[in-house]
Amino acid sequence: MDIRCEWAETNELETEYHDNEWGVPEHDDQRLFEFLILEGAQAGLSWDTILKRRENYRKAFDGFDYNAVASYDEAKIEELLQDSGIIRNRRKVLSAVSNAKAFIEVKDEFGSFDNYLQGFLKDGKAIQNSWESLAEIPARTDLSEKISKDLKKKGFNFVGPKIIYAFMQAVGMVNDHVTDCFRYRECGKLQ
Repeated sequence: MDIRCEWAETNELETEYHDNEWGVPEHDDQRLFEFLILEGAQAGLSWDTILKRRENYRKAFDGFDYNAVASYDEAKIEELLQDSGIIRNRRKVLSAVSNAKAFIEVKDEFGSFDNYLQGFLKDGKAIQNSWESLAEIPARTDLSEKISKDLKKKGFNFVGPKIIYAFMQAVGMVNDHVTDCFRYRECGKLQ
């Protein structure tokens, strides 16, 4: 039996997410936008709550097409606020739209959002931590604070340092699988 990070033992959805996505270096801009929106939606909630609604988010937010989301008008926002399949928080919905606009600007400036993110990593390599237990894993780091601050300057919101650190973990900018987890070595090799 594989040993995995204990947070991923709660239910099948979390286990599947942990085993196949979490900590895997992601370089596709549309997927990066998806994680940025989902991590912002999670603020104050559990990741499990968001995972259960992920497919609804995909449908509601046009497959996380940032160009489509950036064009949402008030009618579309009101439609989203009536959608029980997502978190119906006006600030979070509005943030998805404004973040899509900021995302496009960053993409235009750097060639891709991924290029922008890689600029924060030494030689574009993910940070390989060596945590032995979940208790050791920080909720934020100096780097997540730096990225958060820069994103806010660029017009993003719902991108505080804790949200950004969770985003960094999700998209493999940092490998925070505990050392005895079977994904620790696998994600470390996926540079």
